[in-house]
Amino acid sequence: MSDASGTIQHVSDTARWVALYRAMESERPDALFHDPYARRLAGERGERILASMKQGRTWAWPMIVRTAVMDELILRAIARDRVDTVLNLAAGLDTRPYRLPLAPALRWIEVDFPDVIAYKQQQLAGERAACGLEQIGVDLTDAARRRALFAQIGAAARRVLVVSEGLLIYLTGEQVGALARDLIAQPSFAWWLIDLASPGLLKMMSKTWGRAVAGSAPFQFAPPEGTRFFEPFGWHEA
Repeated sequence: MSDASGTIQHVSDTARWVALYRAMESERPDALFHDPYARRLAGERGERILASMKQGRTWAWPMIVRTAVMDELILRAIARDRVDTVLNLAAGLDTRPYRLPLAPALRWIEVDFPDVIAYKQQQLAGERAACGLEQIGVDLTDAARRRALFAQIGAAARRVLVVSEGLLIYLTGEQVGALARDLIAQPSFAWWLIDLASPGLLKMMSKTWGRAVAGSAPFQFAPPEGTRFFEPFGWHEA
């Protein structure tokens, strides 16, 4: 995450882009949420990336609404469904363990590329999470390491909420299916919170931002059957 350019060089760079959207919202007087760490995490590179995106500021609102809705759904699942562990896949520069009202006993596990984890730890050094926070540097496309990690987490938890905000759209259908199988294999993985693009949205995003992300983080996954895509793998919409 150290490249000085204003373009997306790797899928992990999209985390700075999204962090800047959170910063923009947090600075509004009528903000839907407050993320005091977002601008620090986005940095100048985040500003340059956003400036390079066609209509980047105009299309901030879907990301902002997604953040607010997922905040609410995560808190609801923890309170209602007795979730004791949150597993955030491709966590990026998310700061929910620091900014949400979470119980100290909750176990929150963030997984992302090692360089993303290292950058985040550096930027948030001295900050204290509200809950028990673990950060693990793993390439989630490494199936063997992914399965081993899931097995380790699953064995130590009672009810796990898996979160994959902003991840699936960058994967192929085959990769998403493999991930779904690996997650359902753990009996304690009770819930999987996702955001899902429709084919129409994928087309619009590709038209607007396709050139900016095509070489390093192309938009790919938008199943025409929607959440029914996951049913053969054992997952059902709730």
